[in-house]
Amino acid sequence: MLGQRVKLQQLIRAIPIEQRKQTYAVSNALNVAENEAPVGKPIGWDQARPYTDIPKVSLFHFLRHLMPGGKYHKMQYPDIMLDMRRQHGPLFRLPALGQDDILVTNDPHHFEQVLRVEGPWPERPGNNVLHHFRTVTRKEFYKGTAGMLSTQGEDWSKFRFSVNPVMMQPKTVRMYYQKMSAVNKEFIQRIRDIRDSNTLEVPENFEEEINRWTLESVSVVALDKQLGLINANRNDPKAKKLFEALYVFFEISGDLEMKPTIWRYVATPKFKKLISALDEIQEITSGYVNEALERLQREPSDKPDHEKSVLEKLLKTNEQIAIVMAIDMLIAGVDTTTTVLTGVLLSLSKNPEKQEKLREEIRQILPNKDSEFTEASMKNMPYLRAVIKESLRLYPLALGNGRVIKSDLVLNGYQVPNKTQITMLSTGLLTDNDHYPRGKEFLPERWMRPSKEAAANGECPHALKASSPFIYLPFGFGPRMCIGKRIVEMELELGIARLIRNFNVEFNYPTENAFKSVLINTPNIPLKFKFTDVKD
Repeated sequence: MLGQRVKLQQLIRAIPIEQRKQTYAVSNALNVAENEAPVGKPIGWDQARPYTDIPKVSLFHFLRHLMPGGKYHKMQYPDIMLDMRRQHGPLFRLPALGQDDILVTNDPHHFEQVLRVEGPWPERPGNNVLHHFRTVTRKEFYKGTAGMLSTQGEDWSKFRFSVNPVMMQPKTVRMYYQKMSAVNKEFIQRIRDIRDSNTLEVPENFEEEINRWTLESVSVVALDKQLGLINANRNDPKAKKLFEALYVFFEISGDLEMKPTIWRYVATPKFKKLISALDEIQEITSGYVNEALERLQREPSDKPDHEKSVLEKLLKTNEQIAIVMAIDMLIAGVDTTTTVLTGVLLSLSKNPEKQEKLREEIRQILPNKDSEFTEASMKNMPYLRAVIKESLRLYPLALGNGRVIKSDLVLNGYQVPNKTQITMLSTGLLTDNDHYPRGKEFLPERWMRPSKEAAANGECPHALKASSPFIYLPFGFGPRMCIGKRIVEMELELGIARLIRNFNVEFNYPTENAFKSVLINTPNIPLKFKFTDVKD
């Protein structure tokens, strides 16, 4: 622990003092370091039952159920986990080939205990194939800089602290209001162009259009440029290949990361297909990044440092870090944001009174359909932010979170030793009435501060709140919180506000099984939304 603290402090001292003062995540990491869990056994350890007494899923039965004919063969992974919870309770051990058991918990009180001992360098399991790709298969390209998506410990910490001063500053977001607004206006026009003139419904492959919007939006930040994928360069073959490769990445990674597999010993067909997809992603995204670097060399900016783009600031820090960070933004910023936007549109479509309430708020910000956003107006959208939060609760991006704990714990009366890998499964809890009153209803109001009228009527301000704040962590927690959180929130807020200001959105089809679980949750139904122009 002492050695980690010394290294952490050395890393932080290497950052200029101005940036240190401005960086939220660095301060957060310092606080964690100063409050590390004390060395020694936790209270109740000696009275707790041994780790081996925790119920364990049989590897033989698990593999048999995953095979053709087994009850898990065509079942979604979150449903598999819920079935195991019914059999084994809220805490059980899941076998993994070639590594220690994974401890699975469905108890939000456990979530808090785990996250409180994550330490200054939280270890988040997963993305092992991506890490293998970047450190073994294509190590010459990454040159020891594997990014944040798959790294752990000091490697993760060095990269994170290098990019934090750029990525986590609120003023970074403000630079992109107008550029993202331009992307959104293109997207609005695209919807008008492709919807059926009679039904006003968009084609069933509308997911691809959302993907184009998300990639175009993230490119504004990652590459300091629009790629023109919504209109001007629609036929760019690289974009279609990238979307296909990203789909393969998320789909196959889900199997290789979450289910027992032998890829660490034998290059299975799925492993080979995933490596091929990662090669495609690297080739296309690095191509985009190289074009951006060449453009910046040809046209150097004379803007002061505080007005320079994210890419320019990262390049000033370290060129290899800038390249990898840009690639990571392009990888992580497409399918994830598409899923969130789809969930918001489905929620608003099925709850027209909430959609109208949101539209009234947006009218105050955008008096006209083509009005521009301002920094002041963006601070006054509480209901929009509540809508996004509530949609993420009903349609979460992932089945939960994971950590490798850095201290011994007692969970459910069992000893859980240091370095145990724990999956915190929030699936099923987010809509459970025991944890969220009226849990299956779309109620953005649960995220709002109670009005004066409600207080005057004696309504309880916590009537719709969660039983624990640790159930709902869509952007993660602590030092390992999503580094793109501010950018993603801006992208969604601007995009949704523009859509709802221009259109009344309907979805006249069932929404059962709207998403499927791969590495993340992705749309699973044709997205034939109906977009009717708002009159004023």
